Amino acid sequence: MSERVEAIVIGGGVVGLAVARALSITGKEVIILEADMAIGMGTSSRNSEVIHAGIYYPQNSLKARFCVRGKEMLYDFCDSHGVPYKRLGKLIVAISSEQRDSLKTIQAKAAKNGVTDLLWLEEDDVKKKEPNLRATAALLSPSTGIIDTHALMLALLGEAEENGAMLALNSPVLSAQISNDGICLDVGGEAPMSITAEIVVNAAGLKAIALARQIEGFNKSNIPNDYFCKGNYFSLSRKAPFSHLIYPVPEKAGLGVHLTLDMGGQARFGPDVEWLDSGDNIDYNVKPERGEIFYDAIRQYWPDLKEGDLNPDYSGVRPKIQAPGEESADFMIQGPRTHGVSGFVNLFGIESPGLTSCLAIAEDVIQQLELK
Repeated sequence: MSERVEAIVIGGGVVGLAVARALSITGKEVIILEADMAIGMGTSSRNSEVIHAGIYYPQNSLKARFCVRGKEMLYDFCDSHGVPYKRLGKLIVAISSEQRDSLKTIQAKAAKNGVTDLLWLEEDDVKKKEPNLRATAALLSPSTGIIDTHALMLALLGEAEENGAMLALNSPVLSAQISNDGICLDVGGEAPMSITAEIVVNAAGLKAIALARQIEGFNKSNIPNDYFCKGNYFSLSRKAPFSHLIYPVPEKAGLGVHLTLDMGGQARFGPDVEWLDSGDNIDYNVKPERGEIFYDAIRQYWPDLKEGDLNPDYSGVRPKIQAPGEESADFMIQGPRTHGVSGFVNLFGIESPGLTSCLAIAEDVIQQLELK
């Protein structure tokens, strides 16, 4: 006999926790199934911890809409729940005339997305703000910030639990079946069980697509291909001479090797782009030799970076639904209106700006499930 529960969220990363919180607020009985020994051990704890403004994404895309709305929701949530953040602002820098043109395009795209606070800076203006920065022009995004992601996840989980949600760690979903009674999940771990829910949200991050493939009765034509892009980070061995986040003009697979500051003021650079053959047995070690790529990229906008200034730090993997060389894909959020399975939502390709968008994604999931 299978146990029954109203709602299950698969994945205890920042998006899964935001969804669990939103479901619990509607009064649903929620269980969060997390395969790892703690929350947020995947992509959620291996990123730049940046609150993005919503600048780069195509107009009306989910990434654009959710980032712009999610940013304001996230700042409000941090204020009301005591989550540490700093609204440092960031500079997107041009180092050539061609990149100046790219900045104009970025500014126009941002305005279409509702990001109207970007400020154009000429070279002298840039020097006044960041004397060590090399740039012919820059865009200043004052609403970009950084956040303590772990504190955010604890706050999301805490509110969900206050509303009755339960977290089950070391609880991987081994298989699932769709039936007239709901979706039945076979859960492994120390206490294997079978559990059926009327609502299931697949927020498994890097494993979301692989998990969807295991669900009996789900039309596999709804499932995209998955790709995995590793991003390596290097930390600065000395104090950074910058007070803003520094970003180059974006690349196809990401936002380029940028400089971010953590809550303690430590500078780090990344991520780069390293495509993986699969998402199995990921090696998160950072190879020191990749530092040569970093030195070359960073010196484009900070020529004073010295040999030996960079130390291998950490890495993360982005769940992609586009192949190497293709244009970046949008978030893919599949609800019952898309695939026809009542109470089921898949979250595919939730990479950057997934952290910034987590509350807006959760809001959309509630709407897809037609809950109040």
